[in-house]
Amino acid sequence: MVIATLPLLAETPTLAPAPHRDLCTDCGVSRSSWAHQCGKACQFIHPRYETLERQVHGRARDVARGDEAFFGVHRAMHRARLDRPRAGAQWTGITTRIGERLLEIGAVDAVLATASDAEDRWRPRPVIVTAPEGMAECRGMKMGYSPLLALLDECVARGYRRLAVIGVACQIHALRALEAELGLEALYVIGTPCSDNTTTERFHQFLGLLTDTPDEVTYLEFLADFRVELRFRDGSHRYIPFLQLPIRDLPRDFFPATCRSCFDYTNSLSDLTVGYMGGEGDQWLLVRTARGEALLDLIRDEVTLAAPGSRGDRTGAVKTFVALSERAAGGLPVRGAPDWARPVIGWAQRRFGPKGLEFARTRVEMKCAEGILALRHERPHRMKRMIPDFAWHLVARYGLTPRAGERLQTPQETT
Repeated sequence: MVIATLPLLAETPTLAPAPHRDLCTDCGVSRSSWAHQCGKACQFIHPRYETLERQVHGRARDVARGDEAFFGVHRAMHRARLDRPRAGAQWTGITTRIGERLLEIGAVDAVLATASDAEDRWRPRPVIVTAPEGMAECRGMKMGYSPLLALLDECVARGYRRLAVIGVACQIHALRALEAELGLEALYVIGTPCSDNTTTERFHQFLGLLTDTPDEVTYLEFLADFRVELRFRDGSHRYIPFLQLPIRDLPRDFFPATCRSCFDYTNSLSDLTVGYMGGEGDQWLLVRTARGEALLDLIRDEVTLAAPGSRGDRTGAVKTFVALSERAAGGLPVRGAPDWARPVIGWAQRRFGPKGLEFARTRVEMKCAEGILALRHERPHRMKRMIPDFAWHLVARYGLTPRAGERLQTPQETT
């Protein structure tokens, strides 16, 4: 693996231990000098989706405006791939290439990102990268918690005032909540979509259910064609349809309550979101701000862009997911089809299921439904504060509406 053979170019200062927090993804704030701000910054204590959208974009999303209800405020969307894909990248390496370019031109003092642990390729390691070459250590997927924002203290101590941060939604939500207090001259935010994280240890258990040789797996990705792709050290590949994943063999709490109650799958507070859901096999870029446009301009000569497509109808897939989730009562939704029928259903999903932006809408609606049903079962007293209006809007067509006491009658947010 590329990551294992590189010299250490991405630093991880010693971090404080993580205090116990209910519904915590260890974004790093609780390990930092801003720990007293958790109540203000945390997406799972006092989420402020609408207020922070106004802060970042100048306005909150308009659910009647195109795809904003699904994907958040954005100026443009692209299907994209680097013309020269980078070895070890999860897709073609757009995210890490942008980080490299920011460092190459001196636009930032450092990039905060996530590399892999030296002993475990899948374990995340938050890093401060100050040389372009160090970004190569940040390629590829990791599974587990990365206390990325704990590194802000070290950046302040070193006098870094121009930063780029590459993170998932819960990290970026906290970062935006604290942004005005950080004293930065410039902040570039590159967001990646995230869904249903778990601990590194449990991810290893999952790999062990997928293959008899889990230690040989070098790559795993949930694809937009309803399959999981595995790659192995010997260069071989294996594709597993979603319906044939061993979900029924996982514990009910395999995915933590935090990830099942997140309503920002598309990382809407970033300047630029780099994901895959709407890419039909390529990457999917959502340019959200002028700064996001500038980030894309850094690699525009190195990337092929196209308009994202959209095919199929998500309605049936989401209806089925909602029904299964309601039946699971807080556990993992498992389809009751017999084993012999699963390959047939999987083939039909790939052949006739939603593609491109319709696939992305499918996943966003599923995540909103999952979040509402998980909270209803496990944290009903927190529903009023944690569920944004746009989530209720998206799931209403599937009969999911707020019950008494589940929605505030007064405005949800204050600045």
